[in-house]
Amino acid sequence: MTDQKFEVDEEFAFLGRTFAEYRRMFDLSVDSVGGRRVLDCPGGPGSFTAVATEIGASVTAVDPVYGPPADELESLCRRSVDENVAQLREKADLFVWDEYGDPETRGRYQRAAAERFLADYAANPDRYVAAGLPDLPFADDAFDLTLSGNLCFLYDDRLDERFHVDAMRELLRVTAGEVRVFPLASLDRTRSALVDPVVDRLRADGYVVECREVPYEFQPGATEMLVVDA
Repeated sequence: MTDQKFEVDEEFAFLGRTFAEYRRMFDLSVDSVGGRRVLDCPGGPGSFTAVATEIGASVTAVDPVYGPPADELESLCRRSVDENVAQLREKADLFVWDEYGDPETRGRYQRAAAERFLADYAANPDRYVAAGLPDLPFADDAFDLTLSGNLCFLYDDRLDERFHVDAMRELLRVTAGEVRVFPLASLDRTRSALVDPVVDRLRADGYVVECREVPYEFQPGATEMLVVDA
């Protein structure tokens, strides 16, 4: 019987998504991104920053892995994708394949995202800041929109409630508009038990919080993002 949990042996996976995947994950239109100050945290080796900048956004990506030269990150990206695809082949029945078709196609998405990221990372290093939650090196209200994918709630086996509350408060501190977080499911494919207590804490702080459906599904049933009005 297939193990019901997708394993990440390192502390956190260094995998990226394409701009098209971000649009579905966070239910974004091109107009909702263009002309805005956007934070991608954690950015990973994704192509969102490069592509969104081309359509008029001012994007900053943040990740604690940033800092080394592009050639060093390239080997990490390659290894991460290869390991991810290998596990996806073994546990393909744990996922919904409407978006990708099969593990190899998803690997091609990841490699395409990493290739675009590495080129932009080398050419425009000022867009990529080496830092991580829950402490970000930005002024209050520095961004109009913050996107946070595949960290909060996904890794609830290693990041506790205190981290999640502190991380969300920090994202809200640096955001003048809206914070969007996806997914709300953990690695075991169930809705994280931390979602409700974190939402309660944010509402107690006075924030408007909602769980909103998105047009993306890879983990079965994981089709919600958290939207917080900063």
